[in-house]
Amino acid sequence: MFEFLKTRRTILVILLVAVFFGLGIFVGYHSQSEINKIVGISNKETPPTINADFAPFWKAWNVIDHNPGADKITAQERVYGAIAGLVGSLNDPYSVFFNPEETKSFEEEISGSFSGIGAEVGTKDKILTIIAPLKDSPADKAGLKAGDKILKIDKKVTTDLTIEEAIKLLRGEKGTTVVLTIFRKGESKSREISVIRDIINVPTLDTFLRKDGVFVITLYSFTADSARLFRNALKEFANSGGDKLVLDLRGNPGGYLDSAVDMASWFLPSGKVVVTEDYGTNGKPTVHRSKGYDVFQNNLKMVILIDGGSASASEILSGALHDNSVAKLVGEQSYGKGSVQEVVDVTSNTILKITIAKWLTPNGLSISEKGLTPDYLVPITDQDIAAKRDSQMEKAVEVLNNWSQ
Repeated sequence: MFEFLKTRRTILVILLVAVFFGLGIFVGYHSQSEINKIVGISNKETPPTINADFAPFWKAWNVIDHNPGADKITAQERVYGAIAGLVGSLNDPYSVFFNPEETKSFEEEISGSFSGIGAEVGTKDKILTIIAPLKDSPADKAGLKAGDKILKIDKKVTTDLTIEEAIKLLRGEKGTTVVLTIFRKGESKSREISVIRDIINVPTLDTFLRKDGVFVITLYSFTADSARLFRNALKEFANSGGDKLVLDLRGNPGGYLDSAVDMASWFLPSGKVVVTEDYGTNGKPTVHRSKGYDVFQNNLKMVILIDGGSASASEILSGALHDNSVAKLVGEQSYGKGSVQEVVDVTSNTILKITIAKWLTPNGLSISEKGLTPDYLVPITDQDIAAKRDSQMEKAVEVLNNWSQ
């Protein structure tokens, strides 16, 4: 799963453990006489000032001690579960605590190589949904599409699963099979799709010069290396001698902010707004501006292709170039992944991924509300698929051939 992340990692100054163990003992011991057992504590820190009664937490802890299965879980694992529940109280599907095992999987995913089905998943209307299958991945080859609703993973109903729990079920050893029960828009009933897991190496981009002179850059993800590869692709475009460019971001689930800002800088003068991090009442907004490479200036005709699988950094780049009148958008409504997550080290082997802000395009549009609406709405029909016709690319070429600012 690839989603937008800030690359900065910080240490959580006040450990959540301190909240439970520091304040919890004081309140629990003095306000609940029926609690006669207090667990040992370590790594105590001065807790923040909060108005909450932790007695119920300690009562539940001690009741669990008498459960027949209590010896199967360590005290530390209970703490991890408590932190996960605390984060879950935010009702934000993108904020999540990773225990040691989950942290390892997450870091493997960010590195760009892991074993699974090769699809970005998220929640849409509170339903687990395929954001985008990666190119040539098992999910792609099995026929999964952006927007597919995942009702079951094998026999497990997904209704009450977190995204991270779902990802854990989707992953597995190379060669093993997972059966997904999905519901696809426009169909009357669900269907089962079997996917054979494989090692997933996240692709980055392809380039192609069409016979009509239109240069196409297909960007699959915003990895740490995407900015360098994109720069090379633009050199290839410049050397082609043409002035018509299609940037295909369909099915691109996003990635690193730095890459999106760097890419936008090739088309925008220095200081132009690329995207704004809106912290609401929690702080002043952070504005990310173009670095001002601006090599094309006005000598460019550009279309960006987007669809329901275009999310996060894809929406940031598309919104920046659209709002600054550099590119026109063709395709379908983008996904609407417009929140900023920061990765925080809780311990040496656990992390907290938490939403800290929302993205706003240069014109102030909140990406998370509805996503981006194309200038030219072109759905892919069943007839297009049967005929192997890319009607969205055809429209992009038409727009370029009839270009007017």
